[in-house]
Amino acid sequence: MMGFEHIDATNIAEVGGKGAHLGELSRIDGVRVPDGFCVTTDAFERVVAGAPSIDAQLDLLARVNPDDREAIRTLSADVRRAVEGVAVPDDLVAAISGALARFGERTSYAVRSSATAEDLPTASFAGQQDSYLNVVGVEAVVRHVRSCWASLFTERAVTYRCRNGFDHRKVRMAVVVQQMVFPDAAGILFTADPVTSNRRVATVEAGWGLGEALVSGLVAGDVYTVRDDQVVTAEVATKTRFVQASPGGGTREAPTDPGRQAQPALTEAQVVRLVRLGRRVEEHFGRPQDIEWCLAGDDFHIVQSRPITTLFPLPATDDQENHLYVSVGHQQMMTDAMKPLGLSLWCLTTPRSMHEAGGRLFVDVAPLLARPSGRANLIEGLGRSDPLIRDALQSVVDRGDFLPSLPDDDSGAAPAGDSPAPIEADPAIVAQLIRNNEESVATLRGKIRSLSGPALLDFILDDIAELKRVLFDPRSHQVIMAGFDAAWWLNDRLEAWLGEKNAADTLTQSVPHNVTSEMGLALLDVADTIRPHADVVAFLHRVVDEGREGDAFLGELPGLAGGQEAHDAIRTYLDEYGMRCAGEIDITRTRWSENPAMLVRTILGNIKNFEPGAGERRFEQGRQEAQRKEQELLARLRALPHGEQKAEETKRMIDRVRTFTGYREYPKYGMIRRYFAYKQALLQEADRLVASGVLRENDDIFFLRFEELQDVVRTNKVDAELVLERRAAFRSYEPLTPPRVFTSDGEVITGRYRSEDAPPGALVGLPVSAGSVEGRARVVMDMARADLEEGDILVTAFTDPSWTPLFVTVAGLVTEVGGLMTHGAVIAREYGLPAVVGVEQATRLIRDGQRIRVHGTDGYVEILD
Repeated sequence: MMGFEHIDATNIAEVGGKGAHLGELSRIDGVRVPDGFCVTTDAFERVVAGAPSIDAQLDLLARVNPDDREAIRTLSADVRRAVEGVAVPDDLVAAISGALARFGERTSYAVRSSATAEDLPTASFAGQQDSYLNVVGVEAVVRHVRSCWASLFTERAVTYRCRNGFDHRKVRMAVVVQQMVFPDAAGILFTADPVTSNRRVATVEAGWGLGEALVSGLVAGDVYTVRDDQVVTAEVATKTRFVQASPGGGTREAPTDPGRQAQPALTEAQVVRLVRLGRRVEEHFGRPQDIEWCLAGDDFHIVQSRPITTLFPLPATDDQENHLYVSVGHQQMMTDAMKPLGLSLWCLTTPRSMHEAGGRLFVDVAPLLARPSGRANLIEGLGRSDPLIRDALQSVVDRGDFLPSLPDDDSGAAPAGDSPAPIEADPAIVAQLIRNNEESVATLRGKIRSLSGPALLDFILDDIAELKRVLFDPRSHQVIMAGFDAAWWLNDRLEAWLGEKNAADTLTQSVPHNVTSEMGLALLDVADTIRPHADVVAFLHRVVDEGREGDAFLGELPGLAGGQEAHDAIRTYLDEYGMRCAGEIDITRTRWSENPAMLVRTILGNIKNFEPGAGERRFEQGRQEAQRKEQELLARLRALPHGEQKAEETKRMIDRVRTFTGYREYPKYGMIRRYFAYKQALLQEADRLVASGVLRENDDIFFLRFEELQDVVRTNKVDAELVLERRAAFRSYEPLTPPRVFTSDGEVITGRYRSEDAPPGALVGLPVSAGSVEGRARVVMDMARADLEEGDILVTAFTDPSWTPLFVTVAGLVTEVGGLMTHGAVIAREYGLPAVVGVEQATRLIRDGQRIRVHGTDGYVEILD
């Protein structure tokens, strides 16, 4: 047993998360916590060890698939029954009886589960185990302690642990035994707004009687929001029922007296006092809290406090200024969490100052938006990559309550977002830029092979300067912007002159020099090589069916009829494109060359869905369609007043867009090739560090920042605990959804699309590739697991260049993230796929297999069944 007075945050292993929090709460001045004690995890382990059958059942549970609900239901029920059947040792019963004696014989208790993986900063496990209220007498307390132990294996708790990566054997159960409070009112206090995530706004929910009425959803409670000691909103609910203690133990529902149903459970003064109490608790724990409270008489009792785990973390700052953060990931089509090495290398690559939070990168745009000059250009520039960002930023500007008003500086610098002077369509410019990039990468590869130790890290740091020189070459930027400016000009003018919406989408099909679209077509050529060889096709199907990973299957191919040709075709493809992968801006992500098995399902899909020569035909069909569209538009223009002049201007812009648009994909391709060269060399260095005992595993380097890795290589010493902490932090960041825009108060600012053309019930987004198509929705979150047929519509969270091989199969595209300038939009236009991006929660609102219609011209998606 451990009394609350002996418990603090260091005792989680003995008393679990809930018990440790109650011990900490009882130490805060001015916070009333009902007294009690904890039956420690040692008691749980002792009892479980006395039942050998439980050990075998845990073995089975450890191997279960998190998605196999029936198996989890059956196995967890077996474990629970085994735990509930264990006899509680006499000495433990005596210890519980002795602890209860000091409170008096007729005292009522709350008996509550407290697991060691509960109420943690990274996973709350709220509601996953059981609690019991108004328990009276030693026998009843002991019985409910055993029930709490068993609740460690409820179906919901087991599923939660499976999905959050917790080992069932390593999670232990303590039990809190706490004096009951019989409140007049009770409820929940969130010290940060759970809807907007604003840390300065607290939310209080309140109802009559015990708080279980609110938690269980029996009634809706009163809801108050408080900011700066002021009640901002108050919504008083009609509370028809409440939960109260039963005379014989336990609880019961009861109807609320009619006269009290519409009365507020708290006065506004009490609400403000409760929030002040919550701020004291929040300050003690150092992060926003989800607090359970009771009001008895005029005294507030805190019966639990846990961290709010759903809030996206804030970037660390050392000032009290207002900051407005814009997501880098939404512009780069990479909203997944990144590991520290990937984050730090990307920060070294980009010229902007970056802020990190939740494994993602953000830019603080508050200083730029605070100055009138450049504000419109900044909002418009970011809006072109993601219009929801534009809408969110504009809403903050319009509010006028967050951003400071700063005078324009007199530096004479051009406002952010200004485009360079236009250039004419000279293909030699693009060819020269590509040649320069190729030569620079070849030089890097030649030099990096022979380097190791500190010299390798120093070389990479120096080469990043060369990468930035190539990546941000003003001529390169001018070419990219010339292509986009021409496309915008064509769309604006041709809609005004001819009523033709998004004409540039067709005109940019099959443009030259687009390394990303060429990559998708090249995989069709690989399929052409493999298709005639039945043994190879059958073998590749087995690779998929067996879930094989890595490149070992390539070594088995030459032993099959036609296998050498297949092997060479795949290897040739990997030599050209194998440095790519989903989320490729993170150097730590697994590349196709490292795991070619990721491509096998797509290759098999190409074999199934296409005839030989499809790659060349697709490109030629797109080129001819663009040519036909050009001739049609020019003919229609010539029939207008001043038609010859309009046709001449339009022709010049068409030439410019076709000459320059394809190059837009090349700088990133060159960057990713450099990243892969760095990664290969760094992993060789990691192998040396593992062999010398410095690192445990070679991927430990992924959890070190680049400068930290430099120190490790130089000193042959590593902070192993730091690596473990970073691994745990990364796991906690992975399930988080990063906001597009949020403030330093934590408030998530959301934008929205407005489409007057969308019918009721349609999902609205941004039109990025014209046309309309109807087909079967395939909701795909992992490219390597995509099983597509020709005519399917791809629905996913976001796409980057690595998804391009799937574009040759599908008939349309819907994503949750994206803008006009992002890779998915560019490739969709080149392939002639109707596409709508920025459709919020598309992967949740559209079910796999549903029939949908994508309106790529007007920007909405209809669900047809």
